[in-house]
Amino acid sequence: MRARRLVAVASVAVGLIALAGCRSEPGVAAYVGDHRITEDAVTEVIEDAQTKNPTPTGADEVPPGQEPQLPPGQEPQLPGRSQVVSTLVLSEVCERISATEGYRSQSQVDPAQVAQGLGLSPETGYVRQIAELYTCLSGIPIGAPVAPTEQELIDLVAAGKRAGAVPAEVTVEEAAAQLDGEQLRQALANRDSLRAAVETYDVTVNPRYRPLVFPVLSFSGQAVAVGVPLGEPASDAVNDISTPRPRPEPSAPTDG
Repeated sequence: MRARRLVAVASVAVGLIALAGCRSEPGVAAYVGDHRITEDAVTEVIEDAQTKNPTPTGADEVPPGQEPQLPPGQEPQLPGRSQVVSTLVLSEVCERISATEGYRSQSQVDPAQVAQGLGLSPETGYVRQIAELYTCLSGIPIGAPVAPTEQELIDLVAAGKRAGAVPAEVTVEEAAAQLDGEQLRQALANRDSLRAAVETYDVTVNPRYRPLVFPVLSFSGQAVAVGVPLGEPASDAVNDISTPRPRPEPSAPTDG
């Protein structure tokens, strides 16, 4: 059996846990310290993406002199509100941590690469925000690879089966042997890299977006394999290997 390969979100993507708080104001999607991320700001990102990425129609309807932005039949991967909130929260936290610790970006993520991965126009504001986020995250130090616990492997295999990435008849032991490797262990290190630092930030997320998960590693097809919740978790336990859900995905290499 060969379980489908895992796909990294980015070579230096990191996870983040946010502190739960009691703040709640109408019209606020999330807080990072004293910074408010408003619902209006989220709506603005969504509307910009919709305006700049209309659903493609027939090739004969493309204006003269313009090339179709997407291959025939490909729909733009418009972000959902939770994805936008996650991006805005992570961007604010990364900027604060980088400023405090003096971290410098190690790579410049090209918006054109992000646009291609998302099937969106490079002119989309959300595309630029994603590129800026991953550029910032590239400067965050990552620790040594982390071996998954037995429970994490069980949860990972279960998530893979729900996503259709691991055949239903394959046993946990067989799938775990395929999935436990360098990429998974590096993803777990990514997940842990900001945990201690971010505990100094007062980050809360509107209950409508909980549980909000930042994907660190995903199965093929955009189902999350390893993710870290942002804001108040659904329970006292932190679910680092999370239930599959769609997420924005810049182009990234798979394991060989």
